Amino acid sequence: MDNAAIPSAPDAVTADAVRALIDHAILKPELTRTDVDAQLDEAAAYRVFSVCVRPSDVAHAVERLTGTGVGVGTVIGFPHGTTTTATKVAESLQALADGAFELDMVQNVGAAKSGDWERVEQDVRAVVDAAGDTVVKVILETAFLTDDEIVAASRAAQRAGAAFVKTSTGFAGGGATAEHIRLMRETVGPDTGVKASGGVRGLDTLLEMVAAGADRIGTSASARILDELAHRTETGAASSLGDDTSSY
Repeated sequence: MDNAAIPSAPDAVTADAVRALIDHAILKPELTRTDVDAQLDEAAAYRVFSVCVRPSDVAHAVERLTGTGVGVGTVIGFPHGTTTTATKVAESLQALADGAFELDMVQNVGAAKSGDWERVEQDVRAVVDAAGDTVVKVILETAFLTDDEIVAASRAAQRAGAAFVKTSTGFAGGGATAEHIRLMRETVGPDTGVKASGGVRGLDTLLEMVAAGADRIGTSASARILDELAHRTETGAASSLGDDTSSY
């Protein structure tokens, strides 16, 4: 994976490069269909790389975004990772049937905390095998893990064939940190993706994550990030918008 196209200096970053990083998150459990549609339309308007929606919203999102160039991904075993492997496989097959083009699965965090890396790897491998050529990202939920566990979890996901390791669901009380992104990147090397997710609420944080080694960003603050970039590009100065504190 290569994020060299994204300079760390805001005045050198293009909107197209930032759009290509973003998986726009539409995952809060309380969102109504009207809320979801508004977020899908926002993602299309801002031309982000993809949306990441709840499994029950995949088919609708695919239909609504047809022709926009925005991909539709979804989550598996979300948000706790504690469903059985068979359930994760069934979720994955249904998501693919509904049109999902990427899958973000939550690892079995309890197994990781127990040091049962064989179980963690087998769980991931089953989803990767079910997904075939579809990109699978493995959510480690780094807020719950020590640095040694982050390294071991990243290696297990990589051995199982995952295309990305990802920091967080955004629903565990902690999100991505630059330190964890650097650790994950150092662990998996250049050929496996690293996704920063959870707490990326503004342009400066996005750039910090990219500088640390992330090549995909999960956020619901896509509009704020791209509006901030547009303001800086036009004026050469930061806007007064600040982070979108309601995002995840």
